[in-house]
Amino acid sequence: MAPPVRVLVAKPGLDGHDRGAKLVARGLRDAGFEVVFTGIRRRVDDIAATAVQEDVALVGLSVLSGAHLALTRRTVQALRAAGAEDIPVVVGGTIPAGDVERLYEAGAAAVFPTGTALDAVVAGVRALTTTPKALSTPEE
Repeated sequence: MAPPVRVLVAKPGLDGHDRGAKLVARGLRDAGFEVVFTGIRRRVDDIAATAVQEDVALVGLSVLSGAHLALTRRTVQALRAAGAEDIPVVVGGTIPAGDVERLYEAGAAAVFPTGTALDAVVAGVRALTTTPKALSTPEE
């Protein structure tokens, strides 16, 4: 049996409200993911370092502070600088509809605004962490 897919749920910046992030972390855990939760008020460089150290397949950012564009861009850049550009970044939280496309342009692989059903978040994360190479047999 394959080990569970590891994901990181992070609260970057000065945002101190973590209820939504904890609900998403629990939902992902209940769906079979292994979840690493950073807690609140994490620096982008620390999030990238934790993602590499914990060997996660995906980073989920929860942002309610309004700094979602800058924090997403900086997280994607920090992962690239750490040699982990293959780790997708998803963003959830208070995201105005007009910023969704801008988040994709900043490097987000998926965006889950407030009110997104937990099943949709789980399905989106599953889609991003299931790759054909992971399902194929290793070459000899």
